[in-house]
Amino acid sequence: MDKIITGHLGEITKKNPERKGWFIGHFINDNPDFKNDDFEVSYVEHPKGSIKPGMKAESSAKTLTILISGNYLVRFPGKKIVLSKPGDYLFYDACETDHAAEASEDSIVLTVRWPSKR
Repeated sequence: MDKIITGHLGEITKKNPERKGWFIGHFINDNPDFKNDDFEVSYVEHPKGSIKPGMKAESSAKTLTILISGNYLVRFPGKKIVLSKPGDYLFYDACETDHAAEASEDSIVLTVRWPSKR
């Protein structure tokens, strides 16, 4: 039989707040099944009004952010993107684009970033 793993992403991310929602990536040392040099995945439950300050990645990191629920505003210099319907997504290179975000209502966001190894 193949290996099967189940769980709840909200519980995983709350146990490791220092990871800021990231649960797959090169930096995951406590779960070999989720350690991956090719990509990273995060799951974040943002309460209404939470703000993620501006940031850039240190090296090229293609990023795909997908709204699961809620309303999530991402600010880039001179541009605002609103993810308002489940399935709305945003793609950008995190090292080239300074960005900040805010949850306009309780929101759940899934982000995939590649590569993971930096």
